[in-house]
Amino acid sequence: MQFADVVRSRRMTRAFSAQSVDPLVISSLVDLASRAPSAGKTQGWHLVVLQGSDVPKFWDDTLPTSRREAFRFKKLLDAPIIALPFADPNAYVERYSLPDKKQTGLGAGVDAWPTPYWTVDTSFAVMTLLHAAHDLGLGALFFAVFNGESELRARLEVPEHMQLLGAVAIGWPSVEESAVGASAQRQRRNPDEIIHYSKW
Repeated sequence: MQFADVVRSRRMTRAFSAQSVDPLVISSLVDLASRAPSAGKTQGWHLVVLQGSDVPKFWDDTLPTSRREAFRFKKLLDAPIIALPFADPNAYVERYSLPDKKQTGLGAGVDAWPTPYWTVDTSFAVMTLLHAAHDLGLGALFFAVFNGESELRARLEVPEHMQLLGAVAIGWPSVEESAVGASAQRQRRNPDEIIHYSKW
């Protein structure tokens, strides 16, 4: 697909088949995601990829069985891969402590950053990953981990300082119709509503 077609046709997928995804495909998606912009080329993000028996454990942590009956998107749980993007604030402090960046003062610590570029860069990478997955015909859904994060982090032995942005379900879309999110009917803003020339 042309890039404009990828952007215009990409949607969040909420229903997956259980068909597996080749690990080489995941590597190729991450290779593309790693080319997203990165402040100081710090590249301070990591992706914990869960597959096989680790996927049900993820759902046990974040969506207890008692809540699944009322869960709208039941075929989301069939996604064969759950990828967890983590941002590393310490990597940015360390990078900006080096001689070529030291003059910025951002190496003084996390609090010196007016904008948390570890979050920005990891978000860029996740968006690139979503586009790359769609370009290959895969479905993907980025969603928040609202419940069970502490249990999940402990089980996966994630360092305490790492920031979890959310989760990305990846797999082949189900042939069944996927229910859309509640926000899907909201009108998309046009460029004239977004652009401010010269001043606000």
